[in-house]
Amino acid sequence: MLQVQNISFGYAERRVIHNINFTIEKAQNIAVIGESGCGKSTLLKLIYGLYDLDEGNIFWNETEVLGPKYNLVPGMSFAKYLSQDFDLMPYTTVAENVGKFLSNVFPEKKKERVQELLEIVEMTEYADVKTKYLSGGQQQRVALARVLALEPEILLLDEPFSHIDNFRKNALRRNLFAYLKSKGVTVIVATHDSTDALSFADETIVLQDGKIVDKAGSQSLYSNPINKYVASLFGEVNELKLSHLVAVEEGEDEIILLYPHQLKVVDNGLMEVIVKQSYFKGSHYLIKAVFDRKAIFFENDTELEVNQMVTLMIA
Repeated sequence: MLQVQNISFGYAERRVIHNINFTIEKAQNIAVIGESGCGKSTLLKLIYGLYDLDEGNIFWNETEVLGPKYNLVPGMSFAKYLSQDFDLMPYTTVAENVGKFLSNVFPEKKKERVQELLEIVEMTEYADVKTKYLSGGQQQRVALARVLALEPEILLLDEPFSHIDNFRKNALRRNLFAYLKSKGVTVIVATHDSTDALSFADETIVLQDGKIVDKAGSQSLYSNPINKYVASLFGEVNELKLSHLVAVEEGEDEIILLYPHQLKVVDNGLMEVIVKQSYFKGSHYLIKAVFDRKAIFFENDTELEVNQMVTLMIA
């Protein structure tokens, strides 16, 4: 179990992490999301032991995570941290990079392990290529394989798929998280991609200005966001009065948050909007409209004409 106990941290005089407190069970996959600069990367570095805490404590089971003041080489032996800069050796091969931390005592066993890891990240055909010749996405996949080599107890991934194209990303995510689950590895992923949270994370932590806004099951967090900030991390969101969409009794009106797919065009809805733009999304169109001088987003099966007036209701 990972225990993060009321930790705070700042660079010089600027506080970045404010009194954060949570626990994570073994083998859980946790996503950390939030706007840029909210403290996601810093939190991962603190859990790994790259910085000294200003306040609080971090424990992995019974072992306290300590920073550079206490360790000549920062970082905890039971954990691996994948940063956004990969930290690969450019003039050695992909296989050599992946096997960097594996023992040479049993070369055949090492070779089998490297092969297994390259298969997970779909890089077997590049085993003998020097990493300096790889694209950014390929280097990121090699870096992923390398942090898996010694099967850490806890894996900290900072935007692990940011350089990988969608063609590879979806399959890689499925393979990687299935592998980590089967090995019982605890995973914390700092990400801007809501797919990492909704499709693979058991729980999601939302950060804003270095503070935890919410921590809950990913599906619950998406379906019942506590405020517009949380909802907006998953895409467009509308903040509306319930009375705009349905008839309510006096005194029972409230502010509600609705994603675009939760609104639909009807013939006699209460909410009249003016269409301004239609964006083709493959299976549907995302429609931008104006209501009461505010932008409103909803989905529709077909494109709508600019300045067309339509009425909406809750889907």
